[in-house]
Amino acid sequence: MSIHPDHGHHAGHEADTTAAALTAEPPRADPAGDDTLDLRVDDLVALLTGGRPTPPATAPTSDSGDSRLDGDLLDSVASWAPADTRFGGFRLVPVRLGRDLPLLARWMNDPAVAAFWELAGPDTVTADHVRAQLEGDGRSVPCLGVLDSTPMSYFELYRADLDPLARAYPARPHDTGIHLLLGGVTDRGRGVGTALLRAVADLVLDHRPRCTRVVAEPDIRNTPSVSAFLSAGFRYAAEIDLPDKRAALMIRDRALRHVL
Repeated sequence: MSIHPDHGHHAGHEADTTAAALTAEPPRADPAGDDTLDLRVDDLVALLTGGRPTPPATAPTSDSGDSRLDGDLLDSVASWAPADTRFGGFRLVPVRLGRDLPLLARWMNDPAVAAFWELAGPDTVTADHVRAQLEGDGRSVPCLGVLDSTPMSYFELYRADLDPLARAYPARPHDTGIHLLLGGVTDRGRGVGTALLRAVADLVLDHRPRCTRVVAEPDIRNTPSVSAFLSAGFRYAAEIDLPDKRAALMIRDRALRHVL
């Protein structure tokens, strides 16, 4: 089961998103509360100019040069602690193309995944998609989901408030988006996706104190995906028109994380 909403919406993949959702009907007002304005100066500069903030002087770099391990706009995903799930220990590992491309390309060529991600084809198709994020300004971080030492899923965490998606709904500063696919057939249809979505949303809220909401935008036709988000504590907020689909806007609120 792919729990991705079609092609990625984040700014790291220009071909997917630069058209923006300018034709979308105004979304319904979000009942969770008023927006807040707490952007840091470097985030504001990135939002206005598209420029990459200056990373910390001590930020580590990968030996292959193809993965930023720190200095992203998501509070250093590589440093996040692992999480416990009912299926085992889980952690996010930022992608390194030199290490992970064959695995990712194989997953993208699974028909069940390709139907929504639309990245089937030679390895270069997947490489271009991931590289655009790795070489971007840090607002989108592609990661392997590792369950009990086994890479079995792919996540993209992205700053929804700095993404073209923000034009289609009333975004708040530091809203964080999630895309997910499950790589193995054996992990689909038995609640693994739901468990990982909840775990990753909790990781976001634990490690990004300025983030009040985790969001997602699965294709409205992707019933298993929408169901998985609902089971993971997300609420259905609205239907929104995006360039390539009609999407269900799913939101997990920090204020409701221990209730839903």
